[in-house]
Amino acid sequence: MAKRRLGAPTLEEVAARAGVGRGTVSRVINNAAGVKEATRRAVQRAIEDLGYVPNLAARSLAGRRADAVALVLTEPDWRQFAEPFFSEIVRSLGDALADTGMQLMLTLVPSENERQRFLEYARGGRVDGVLLMSVHGGDRLPDMLAEARLPTVMLGRRSGDEYVSYVDADNLGGARSAVSHLLKQGRRAIATITGPLDMYVAQCRLRGYQGALEAAGLKGPRTLVAESDFTLEGGRCAMAELLVRHPEIDGVLAASDTSAAGALQALRAAGRRVPEDVAVIGFDDFPLAQRTEPRLTTVRQPVEEMGRAMIRLLLEEMEEASVAWRHVILRTELVVRESS
Repeated sequence: MAKRRLGAPTLEEVAARAGVGRGTVSRVINNAAGVKEATRRAVQRAIEDLGYVPNLAARSLAGRRADAVALVLTEPDWRQFAEPFFSEIVRSLGDALADTGMQLMLTLVPSENERQRFLEYARGGRVDGVLLMSVHGGDRLPDMLAEARLPTVMLGRRSGDEYVSYVDADNLGGARSAVSHLLKQGRRAIATITGPLDMYVAQCRLRGYQGALEAAGLKGPRTLVAESDFTLEGGRCAMAELLVRHPEIDGVLAASDTSAAGALQALRAAGRRVPEDVAVIGFDDFPLAQRTEPRLTTVRQPVEEMGRAMIRLLLEEMEEASVAWRHVILRTELVVRESS
């Protein structure tokens, strides 16, 4: 999918305003020799009039690159970085960059001030592109990067109307398939432990859960939904809370494998057998899913493919700025093990 870019003036618009070619504008931006002083002044005046910010694509025309990509994490809760999803994504991105000669720089920007500092750093030419993950709804950083015309690709998205390039998994379809599996087994009191609901990924997984129940004529009460944070402790607390509300629960979809592992702890503490009394399904299919007791049924995300797709889109944007952002949604797969 692709949507037309918004925002900042382009190199072509500067060239048209100054009455010169794109290459001349690039030479002025990069302080190259061979440009008449009058032409240089005309280009600089056009840049000022339009508010143009020289971008990485312009510098690349002169062969000047930082040979570095920034992986930017906006998550204010540092517990998230201990979760398997983070390490798996970092590994897949590093593998995808291995043959490019580019460095992957990890950058943490949990506050608005740090976002502004990073934006100035990136606009200064210190990185060639930006990868974003853990972006919550309402975060302005992707917009700021887009307005500065910095090549940017997000892991996931902020909403269904996202216009920055992104790579995502079919979270809605994956959750729907998990709940359908539970329904086919005869489970009827099915709960869910969500991720933070200001994140679109968590919203999609919740909608998939709700959609599968509604299709089966089993729309459950809101109290079968417990919001959590993708962590082990969060999953344990949410499961304990759900058991108090609904002792009859016989199935659970957790929004991550880590949350599901916490749910298993709570069920064991409450004397519930898995899967005999309560079936449990996670989401991600990281190595953790095969180390739990019992082993987790889970929705597999294609993490390796997601990392490769992010790097591919970013490199394409770095080489040739496009008039459109690209959106890639990859298929998920239900992996059935002993917990269901």
